[in-house]
Amino acid sequence: MRKKQKRILIIRPDRIGDVVLSTPIPREIKKTYPDSFVAVLLRSYTKDLYQNNPNVDEIILLDDIPYEGITNFWRKVREIRKFKFTHALSLLPTEKTNYLMFFAGIKTRIGVGHKFYQFITCTKSVSRNKYIPLRHEADYCMDLARKIGIETDNLNTEIFLTQEEQKTADEIRTKLLRGKKYLIGIHSTSGNSAPNWPPKIYRELIEALCNNDDYSIVVTDNIVPDALADIEGIEYPNVNSNLRETIIKISALNCIVSASTGPMHIAAALKIKTVSLFCPMTACSPKLWEPKGNDSRIVIPSDNYCATKCPGDPKKCTFDGEGGINVETVVSEIKKHLS
Repeated sequence: MRKKQKRILIIRPDRIGDVVLSTPIPREIKKTYPDSFVAVLLRSYTKDLYQNNPNVDEIILLDDIPYEGITNFWRKVREIRKFKFTHALSLLPTEKTNYLMFFAGIKTRIGVGHKFYQFITCTKSVSRNKYIPLRHEADYCMDLARKIGIETDNLNTEIFLTQEEQKTADEIRTKLLRGKKYLIGIHSTSGNSAPNWPPKIYRELIEALCNNDDYSIVVTDNIVPDALADIEGIEYPNVNSNLRETIIKISALNCIVSASTGPMHIAAALKIKTVSLFCPMTACSPKLWEPKGNDSRIVIPSDNYCATKCPGDPKKCTFDGEGGINVETVVSEIKKHLS
């Protein structure tokens, strides 16, 4: 008797970096179950991360559905139900998505944690065991796929460009290189999601890199901080770009320098080199959040700096002062990385 086709919905309704780290899952599902149907449920602003992905058969959008708008909730339930999913993997469980999956009639639903709403809907669960031992976020996500028979340790992320998009990226690269050897992107903002330099230190980095005749420097922020605006000889190609346009422009780079943020993960998924500023605290650790799938270098403060000068809140850390992360160290890492 022919086995019933697995129809699997992957749910990741959160930020860019988190969604990029879910991209190994469809690939590994298709390797194990080649005839499966795989869909992803995302917020609309991250859908471009999965555009043109050959391992994803459908992208379903989940924008805010207020509970007072009960008609909208049931409309989304009917939309999901029509796909006749057999499995749902909730990488970021929420009460709303939990009930969507339940009322959509998905028989096998797997989430993370042990919330009451999961208990009363008989949702299966995997545990992160309080992050002991600490593993990568992509590995924790893969645990849900392992629950349905996926056996893999391949956590490399991936984003796919069309041939036309690759051609556009090549044209952008040629224009921005201006005859130089390496195109380096500086991304100074992180949405307050991780410790980071203030913009004025990124400006010092840009000025130091401009002393190297092999480097053409661009600022890749979509909204450029005042401290980085109008630097002579510097381009700002991502201003007012949408996410897909940003992806194409990042693919034109040789390397991107940033804190632990979404563009770092986009670059990794495109196999672009990264130099990343990280904090060793568990919640921000490179063990949990480092880029996956590319050639990367991680820069962290000295042990003594973190022991004596940590503000306690990693979002308030700017890596400044003796033992922190200085411009000279990052310049050296970039030079070694590109050579």
